[in-house]
Amino acid sequence: MRFATQTTISATPERVWAILTDLPRWTDWNSTVVATDGQIELGAKVKVTVTANPGRAFAVKVATLDAPRSMTWVGGMPLGLFAGTRTYTLTPNGGATEFAMEEVYTGPFAGFITKSIPDLQPSFDEFASCLKARAETEAETAA
Repeated sequence: MRFATQTTISATPERVWAILTDLPRWTDWNSTVVATDGQIELGAKVKVTVTANPGRAFAVKVATLDAPRSMTWVGGMPLGLFAGTRTYTLTPNGGATEFAMEEVYTGPFAGFITKSIPDLQPSFDEFASCLKARAETEAETAA
């Protein structure tokens, strides 16, 4: 199972990165997120509670962090029985940023576990839309 979204944001990768990596403020701009806990730092554990499943916080580890280009979060079960890997990518495009977000599920239990995962595509698309709106509003304010 895989979910992915992408959008062009009229703001620099640095501006988008600053918003994307400020986890405590996600609830200020991101309508898909109910609560967050932690700081986005390499190796850190963070928790995110989303509207698609508001009764459960998802704990993940920040596995890679390459400012202002990409980061990867990984969560799942021990021994690789099930893993969810979310990758955020920012690619410069003139004065804009191509934003992409993808989540892939792997492991021997993936087929069984993904049956209980709801369709997250609308939430992924909404996340990208909210990030775009926030970054472009901040870019206009700074101009």
